[in-house]
Amino acid sequence: MARRNDELAAVIAEAGWSQPVVAAAVVRVAAEAGVDELLTVTRSHIAMWVAGTQPRGRAADILRETLSRRLGRPLTLADIGLAGASDTVAVSEWDTDTLTTLVDLGRNSMDRERRRLLTGAAVYSVGGLILPRDPWWDEAPQRARSRAVDPNRRVGETEVRAVREMTEFFARRDQRHGGVDGRTALYQYIVDDVARYVSGVFSSENSRRSLYSAAAEAVYVAGWMSFDASQHESARRYFTLALKLAAEADDAPLAGHILRAMAHQAIDLGHVREALTLATASVERKRYTHATPRERALIGVVRARALAVDGQKSNAIAAIHGAEADLDQAVAGDDEPQRVWFFQEASLAHETARTLWALGDLDGALRHFRASVRLRRADSFSRTHAVTLGYMGSVQAGQGNIDAACQTWSRALDAMDGVQSGRARESAVTMRTILSPFRNRGIPAAAEVDERARVALRRVT
Repeated sequence: MARRNDELAAVIAEAGWSQPVVAAAVVRVAAEAGVDELLTVTRSHIAMWVAGTQPRGRAADILRETLSRRLGRPLTLADIGLAGASDTVAVSEWDTDTLTTLVDLGRNSMDRERRRLLTGAAVYSVGGLILPRDPWWDEAPQRARSRAVDPNRRVGETEVRAVREMTEFFARRDQRHGGVDGRTALYQYIVDDVARYVSGVFSSENSRRSLYSAAAEAVYVAGWMSFDASQHESARRYFTLALKLAAEADDAPLAGHILRAMAHQAIDLGHVREALTLATASVERKRYTHATPRERALIGVVRARALAVDGQKSNAIAAIHGAEADLDQAVAGDDEPQRVWFFQEASLAHETARTLWALGDLDGALRHFRASVRLRRADSFSRTHAVTLGYMGSVQAGQGNIDAACQTWSRALDAMDGVQSGRARESAVTMRTILSPFRNRGIPAAAEVDERARVALRRVT
C-alpha cells in the first residue's frame, strides 16, 4: 500500500489551495510548457498524488513548479515528497560554483537540443528568478578570485578580445536571422573556450574582471538567443549564469543589462510581479547610475514596461520620459559597451509602443510602432523588424482596422523570410488567431494573410 505523501499535503496546505485549484494551476503551467498530456489533470489526480501514487512523466516537475510559483520560493522534488532514490538534493543556482555551471550548462543545453523533439521544452522556473540578498553580491568578486585555477593556462587581453569578437558575431547574427539557428554553436564555444579561459591564471585583477565580463556577455547572448527561440527555461538559466559572472566581474552596468533581459522575458511570459522585481533590481546597486546613457535608456524603458503591466501608469510614463532623456545624451562610440550597439531610436520607439499598448493607449502605441518601423535598418534587424510589424498589425486589429492590419502583417511576413525565431513564429500564430473569425467572410486580404501565415509557420521554427 502506498504511503500517504504528507510532504505534498503540507505544501498544498501552505499554499492555501484546494485540490481543484491545484489541478487548474497545474494545467496552466503544463499548457505554458507544452506538456499536453497534463492538460487533463483534475482534482482526482491531485488526490491520488497526495494519497501516495507517483505522478507519471513530467507531472512531478510541473507540480513542483506550480507550487513554487504559488509560494514564491523554489521547491525541490524532495520538498513535495516526490524525490526518488536516484534524485540528488538540489543546490541553489546562486550557490553552485560558476565554473562548474558554465561547463555543465553548455553541455546540458546541447543535450537538451538533441532531446527537445522527444521531450518538449523544460518548464520556465519562476522560483528560479528569486535573487540573492546583498551579501551575495558583495562577496561575488572574492569568490571568483579564490577559485582554483589551471596554472598552465595564462589568460590576458588576447583571450578577452577573442571572446568579445565571437559574442559580437552571434549578437549581430541573432538580430538578423533570429535565435533558433546557430545557437548550439555558441553553446559549444562557451564549453570549449570560454570555460577554459575562466579557469585560467590572470596577469592582473583588471584582466580577470575583463575576461569575466566578456564571458558574461557571451553567456547572456546565448540566453537571449534561447529566449528568442522560445526555449525559456534554458534562457533563464543562461541569464542567471551570466548574472553570476557579471557579479564576479564586479560589473554593475552589465548586471543591470542582464536583469533587464530577465525582466523582459518575465513580462512576455506574463509573470508581472517577478518582472517588476527584476526591473527594479536592474536600476539598483549602481547598475543604472554607472551605465552609459544608451544603456540607461535600455534599462529604463524595459522598467517602464514592467511598471505598465503592473498598472502603474504615471510611473511608467515617467520612466519612458527618463529613457528618452538618457538616449538623447548618448553619443555613438562614447565609451559605450558593444552590447548596446543595437539600441537606437527605433528600439526605444518599439519598447515605448509596447509600454503604451500595455497601458491601453492604442493610438500612442501605433504611433511609436510606426516610428520604429520607419527608423529601423531592416536589413540589419530583420527579426526585430518582423516582430515589430507583427505587433503593429495586432494593435491595428485591436482598433477594428482589419484592412490596415492585413497590410502590416503582409509586410511582417515578407520580413520573416530567412528568419528563424520563436517570437516571429508567435507573430504568425497571433495573425491566424485574430483572423480566424474572418476566414469565411470572403475578405480577400484576410484570407491571403491567413494562408501566408499558415505557410510561414511551417518554415519559421
